[in-house]
Amino acid sequence: MELSQIEHLGIATPSLEAAIPYYENVLGLKCYAIEEVADQKVKTAFFKIGEVKLELLEPTCPESTIAKFIEKNGGRGGIHHIAFKTKDVAAALADAESKGVVLIDKAPRGGAEGLNIAFLHPKSTQSVLTEICENPNEK
Repeated sequence: MELSQIEHLGIATPSLEAAIPYYENVLGLKCYAIEEVADQKVKTAFFKIGEVKLELLEPTCPESTIAKFIEKNGGRGGIHHIAFKTKDVAAALADAESKGVVLIDKAPRGGAEGLNIAFLHPKSTQSVLTEICENPNEK
């Protein structure tokens, strides 16, 4: 698997409205995009620090995986996943599967900011939910 950098850290939060002021007013970061990803049942807010992004994730319904994560976390948010950038998500998935990694996604799908994404199961990734991302505009 050829990874080039950490693309973003996904941070679950019960409320973007409550969380964004901390990142802007305390940490001095600027929220540059808010987007709803309907098929993933989340609303996202993005910040950039250096080459790495922070993606805040607010559930849009109780059935979303983010809502379930927050519920398991005592109603609080927290770090949900780490995302790595690659030039070819499909190839990265094939490589991971060939090494015995359990895949959540068998093929890339659309994600926030127009990225192609796929997740690797935490059972196979040292208990860390891992996302692989590619920007189709950089191919």
